[in-house]
Amino acid sequence: MDTAQHTDTTSWWGRLTERCYTASTATLARNINQQAGASYDALINDLERPLEPRFEQAVARQLAAGQPAHFSPAKTLMPVMMQRFGLKESELHGNVLMKHADYRTLRDTCNACAAVGDCWKAMRASAELDECRRLCPNANAFDALAAQ
Repeated sequence: MDTAQHTDTTSWWGRLTERCYTASTATLARNINQQAGASYDALINDLERPLEPRFEQAVARQLAAGQPAHFSPAKTLMPVMMQRFGLKESELHGNVLMKHADYRTLRDTCNACAAVGDCWKAMRASAELDECRRLCPNANAFDALAAQ
C-alpha cells in the first residue's frame, strides 16, 4: 500500500512539474534571449541542435513576432530553403545573369517573410519540398532558378 501511495505522489508531482514547465516555457525562451544573447543567437542559428518541442515552439513564436530584431532569416533559413529546391547559395550569389529574380530581392523577400517562425521550425525538421513551397514567398523564384 505504501508503494501505491508513493506512485500517486510522484504522479501528482510529475503533473505539477509538467504544468509549471509548460506555463514558464515562453518566459524561459524570452529570458534566454534577453539575458544570454550570444547563446540565444547560437541556438536560433543552429538548425540541427535538438530542442525540447515546447521550447522550440516558444522560440518559433518569438521569431514570428520579430524577436530578436537582428535575426536574419536570409542568412540562416534561406540557404537551407534553397537546398530543398536543389539550389546552392554560392551559385546564385553574385550571378548577374539571373533572369527571374536577383539575389538581393530574394534576400529582402526572405527577411520580410511573415512565416519566419514556421519556416524556422520547418527547416529544423528537414521539411519536404511541398511544405517549403507552401511556406516560402520565394518558392516560385526558386523553382524557376532550379529549372534553368
